[in-house]
Parts: sequence; C-alpha cells; structure tokens
Amino acid sequence: MGFRKKNKSPPALSHEFVIQNHADMVSCLAMIILLGLMFEVTAKFAIMFITVQYNVTQVLDEKKDQVNLYHYGPKDVATVFFYLLIAVILHALIQEYILDKINRRLHLSKTKHSKFNESGQLAAFYLFSFIWGCSILTAEDFAKNPTFLWEGYPHTHMVFQAKFFYICQIAYWLHALPELYFQKVRKEDIPRQLYYICLYVVHITGAYVLNLHRLGLMLLVPHYLVELLFHASRLFYFSDENKQKGFTLWALLFVIARLLTLTLSVLTFGFGLPRTEKQGFSLVEGNFNVLTIRMTCLAAICLTQAWMMWKFINFQLKKWREHSLNQASKKKTASPKSKPYKRELTRGGAANGIVKPDDKTSPQARKAKNS
Repeated sequence: MGFRKKNKSPPALSHEFVIQNHADMVSCLAMIILLGLMFEVTAKFAIMFITVQYNVTQVLDEKKDQVNLYHYGPKDVATVFFYLLIAVILHALIQEYILDKINRRLHLSKTKHSKFNESGQLAAFYLFSFIWGCSILTAEDFAKNPTFLWEGYPHTHMVFQAKFFYICQIAYWLHALPELYFQKVRKEDIPRQLYYICLYVVHITGAYVLNLHRLGLMLLVPHYLVELLFHASRLFYFSDENKQKGFTLWALLFVIARLLTLTLSVLTFGFGLPRTEKQGFSLVEGNFNVLTIRMTCLAAICLTQAWMMWKFINFQLKKWREHSLNQASKKKTASPKSKPYKRELTRGGAANGIVKPDDKTSPQARKAKNS
C-alpha cells in the first residue's frame, strides 16, 4: 500500500516495490499535472486534465438567465485520466487509515480480509455516489416526470454536476482495474471482480456517449443504494456473524431495483424514444435514435439484469443451504446423550453389569454367609 512505513524496502522497480509505493508514485504524477497550472506554456494542457471541458453558454427565453451547459468530446479522456489518479490516491488513503486499522482489531482470515477490504472500499464509493446522484436528480427534477427521460432527445447538453458525475464514475471504475494488481487480489476473486468492473465501465460509458445520461442517472441511483446496503451488511456481518438482518432488506430491495431498471428501460427504448421527433443516426448532432442501437441497449440491460438475478438466486440458495446445515448441527448438539452401556466384568463370575457389594447373590455375599 501507499503511505506505509516499511522496515525492509524491496528492490527498486520490483513488483513489491511498485505495490507498496504505488500511491506515492501516483501522487507525484498528479502533482506534476497540478504544477503545470503555474506556467503559462503548460497551463492550457494542465487545465485540460483538471477542469471539465466543452462548456456552452445558453440563454433561457423565459428567465433570460445564462446557463453553462456541457457536452462530451475527446478531451474528456484526459480529465478521466487525472481523476483516475485521484481515485487511486483516495483508495490508498481509505485502505491505510480506515480499513487496515479495523482489520487489525477483527483478526479476520485471509478470505474474509479480502472481502472486507472490497466491501469497505465499495461501500464508501456507493454512499458518496448515491448522495451525489440524489442531489443531481433533485436539482434537475428528473424523478417528477418519467417522460423527461426521452423528451427532447438527443440530450447533448448537461449541467456541470451531471457531467462531472459521469467523469468521476468512469474514472473510478477504470481505476479498479489496476487496483486488482495493487491490492494483491486473490486469483480466484479476479474473474468475479473483472465481470462487474467491466459491466460498470461499459454501461456508464455507453450512457454517457449515447447521450442517455438522464436514464443512466435514474438507473444508477437506486442500484447504488441496493449495493450500498449489501456491502454495509457484509461489513457488519464480518464484525459479528449474528448481524444478518441487513441481508433480508437487501434481498427485497434488490428485486425491486431490478424490476425498476427493466421498467424504465422498456419505457425509454420501447415506447419513449421511438415517438420522439428526431429519428435517425448522426454523430454531429449526437443522435443515436435508431432501432438497432435502441434494441442493442435494451438487450444489454436485460441480459445484465438477468445475469444479476441468476447470481442473486445462487447466492440465496447457498445461504439457505448453509442455514439448513447450521440448524441441523444445532439440533444434533442439543439432543440428549444416550446412556452408556454397562461394562462387562471378566472376573468375579458376573455375566452382566457391575456387581454391587450389597448384592446377596454375589460370590462375596455367599462366602460371608457360609462362614
């Protein structure tokens, strides 16, 4: 991890050296970009990395107020790269000063340690993104009228908060790819994490490039709420295995979120966009309202929701089997113990049981009686 003090430093530029000091290296690169603002020659290039590009000023007819709106372009790649660096630094800070300290107190196994770190990082990101997304939806009144998702398409312009939100989302999920190496993720966990990281990158970038940022924002906010609840519940579970009530609420909200996602997607691609005024394909205008793209987007969303439901069902079945096994083991331990068999004596002529001293039929009693 970055920011750690090590007694033994590994060889320079070795794998262990890069893993331990990756946050320091990334911080230096970010500082170089920031220092570019101080010089006139490099300032125009540094601004391209730091600030949001492609702003357009529009005047509202009713209020006659000037509004700064933004659209996307090639320079956004540089902005995404800079905030990818910031995401790596924040990731290392959370890991070093929060998660590692909690891990030392809990004394978790290697498997639980890896899952705890994953849930801790994602819970922090989901919480921040959920609050930010809700503020954008509230400010733009997206949730009041569902037709706002497709009316006036193509939505080539967006407010600053919406564009910066998408820039940060893409940067965060792209930063998760090198973090698989930096965090020494176990080989058996890499495919699972790669699946959902790539799905996030493809879906969020697709909504951004296809000018479907309104729909993307409406789908991301409830999804992030459900994922936040899951990872928060898993964190509580690792601290105390009896705390499992959060998983029940998560299971209910998970199904509701999947139904909401499918409903909004079908309404937008199946009924809303086909009825808008502007139809056709135009890269200049940012119009992608053709049947092929609409059906491709809808199919991608439906397949993703089906895959998530399949994983959800398998997860619930696994939990149910574990619960059944635990209940069966508890019943076995709670059942009364069977009475032990009496020992057979090989000496004294007793065939069954232990011979009691006061037993009158015993050899000792008969000998005393005859004497």
